[in-house]
Amino acid sequence: MFVVPVRYYPSDLTDRQWKLIRGFLRRLSKRGAPRKYDYRVIINAVFFVVKAGCQWRMLPREFPHWKAVYQLFYRWRNSGVWERIHDTLRMKVRDLDGKRPKPTAAIIDSQSVKTTHIAGDERGYDSGKKINGRKRHIVVDTLGLLLAVIVHRANEQDYNGAPLVLYSLWEKMKSIQVIFADTVYGYKGLPEFTRQTLGMAIMIVKRPVDQLKGCFEVQPKRWIVERTFAWIGLYRRNSKDYEINPEISATIIQITMFQIMLNRLDRTKL
Repeated sequence: MFVVPVRYYPSDLTDRQWKLIRGFLRRLSKRGAPRKYDYRVIINAVFFVVKAGCQWRMLPREFPHWKAVYQLFYRWRNSGVWERIHDTLRMKVRDLDGKRPKPTAAIIDSQSVKTTHIAGDERGYDSGKKINGRKRHIVVDTLGLLLAVIVHRANEQDYNGAPLVLYSLWEKMKSIQVIFADTVYGYKGLPEFTRQTLGMAIMIVKRPVDQLKGCFEVQPKRWIVERTFAWIGLYRRNSKDYEINPEISATIIQITMFQIMLNRLDRTKL
């Protein structure tokens, strides 16, 4: 078996971080050939790709072959392993901050990012931001932790893309009662649809009347989701949308927040 080497890179799991997540990766069946690679080194490789922003094929030789890493990355995505670990870590971080496991308030926003030519038809032109690419539509709690994410074409207006991410949120978290949002989320009957269909109220956070055009001012609640986008941007795989499949892009964002929460938990006594 390819075992865990010494900790080569800052993105590698510490012993304490590994203890937090290794229970999710236990093999459920004893059938089949023995594992060739230790799961910890696979996660280290995935973390390296997300943090450094390199191609899968350019993984350093300290890691297993890139095809083996990507195969497990994709398999864990399809089986929901990444999502289950992410959601468990979020509850731990919330508990650490004295919050209930499931939030009742959330904030929604989108971010347009460029894509490469490999994105094909799964991209569009955002005339407002002058970006040809995709939109990352996210919902976060009041700590800025990710609750739901959907990636779609950038030419979709926020009020058209919002139902996708809101429904994804409702499927796994029906405790949400209010969602703070930008003015654009008040159009096309979105608040009424959300209240009647999902039982969630969208509260529009408007800019102050006396705010001068072009001047920056921190908006109540909305600054939280903007900070989350800033956290995501610290991981170079997110500098653009490099993925062919938008669903893989959403998983990369989940793994980014996964690393951020692990680093936070590693600095505290659990």
